[in-house]
Amino acid sequence: MYIEMSKIKELQELLSLYVALKAERGASGLNAIVDGVKKTLDAALEEIKRLPESINAPDGLNEIKALRPAGPRRIWQNFDASVYRERLAGAMLGRFAGCTLGAIVEFWSQEDMSKLAEANQQPFPPVDYWNEIPFPWQLRYNKSRQDGYTRTRMNGVPVDDDIAYTLLGLLVLEDYGPDFTVADVGRAWLKYLPYACTAENVALNNLKRGIPAESVADIDNPFCAWIGADIRSDPWGYAAPGLPEIAAEMAWRDAYISHRQEGIYGEMYFSAAIAAAFTVNDPVEALEIGLTEIPAECAMAQAVKWALNTAPGIADYKAARAAVDKKFKGMSRVHTLNNACLTIFGITIGKKDFTRVIGETVAMGLDNDCTAATAGSIVGAVIGLKNIPSHWHCNFNDTVHSYLIGHERFGINDMLDRFTVQAHRRF
Repeated sequence: MYIEMSKIKELQELLSLYVALKAERGASGLNAIVDGVKKTLDAALEEIKRLPESINAPDGLNEIKALRPAGPRRIWQNFDASVYRERLAGAMLGRFAGCTLGAIVEFWSQEDMSKLAEANQQPFPPVDYWNEIPFPWQLRYNKSRQDGYTRTRMNGVPVDDDIAYTLLGLLVLEDYGPDFTVADVGRAWLKYLPYACTAENVALNNLKRGIPAESVADIDNPFCAWIGADIRSDPWGYAAPGLPEIAAEMAWRDAYISHRQEGIYGEMYFSAAIAAAFTVNDPVEALEIGLTEIPAECAMAQAVKWALNTAPGIADYKAARAAVDKKFKGMSRVHTLNNACLTIFGITIGKKDFTRVIGETVAMGLDNDCTAATAGSIVGAVIGLKNIPSHWHCNFNDTVHSYLIGHERFGINDMLDRFTVQAHRRF
């Protein structure tokens, strides 16, 4: 599926090394050679961008809807605030717990995570937050010390981009209402986001250049199928409980600013699954309902179906990662598809055992703070806060730390109230 690029990367590194060596030794003619290489690469890049594509999945909402399979669209007819709030607390704190557990071992190998657990005299996969971690004084996102993610030093939910976008989604809903537009998302990003990564960084920089929000994802964006939209799924599911179609529509408006095709479908899928999770007693049923809000034959749908069909033979984190690495060989470690399958395997392995769900998911690796956060959100919405062991949230202390401009602290109980207001507007 993928073109082998290791030789090109090796040549690039050798080129840089030899240019430096020759410059040190006073060689002449280097600038002309380097300029020629740059022109050749620029021309190749532009040619690659212009190549026609054989897979032309739709980005427009109406076109996406036309390709969906049959689905419930609306599950809840009435809103029960007490039922919703209990499940919302489970979903939201489940997301915070999964993200926080995975954050300081994001992208670590399974072997290195296992060694960290051994050094901490803790079981692996983890059943609690890490006791100690390397370089505890280092700051993440210039805000939270690394030891703030540990059992011994945690005081509030520490900063992470996966959580920041959940908070940002709430602000979008409050500032612009449930019928917010892609342009409104752009306005919110310019107002609240100090920085971003990959596709979000491309979109944010293009917004700052004055490019319309509807077009910023189309310019210099090779990251448009990566996981960045997927991690922004939760607020739309929280704001449309039991309404998977509405959740997916809001997710589309959010995803469109930075992603295309499978990147958009990833956010729509998980938003619909989270919305459905408020209404079911089996998290796998929520995963199945999520499929009804994306094109039936898209790559995202095919990946999800593969994961659900393969799940009975996946016993633990090792088997899950091995299966995904084989299925998606060569795919970026931050792609939507491979990480979505790990999220699904975490849920199918742990089912309604919250600790096992997020522990196994983190142990799988890849973008494991993202995957564990989403798995924790879905299972948390199914089982409710009362069924999440208290050690996962007792140190949150009604506080979420944030890097959003003008909003460095959120109260958890206040967030529950505010999301309840937004959800009630849909009934």
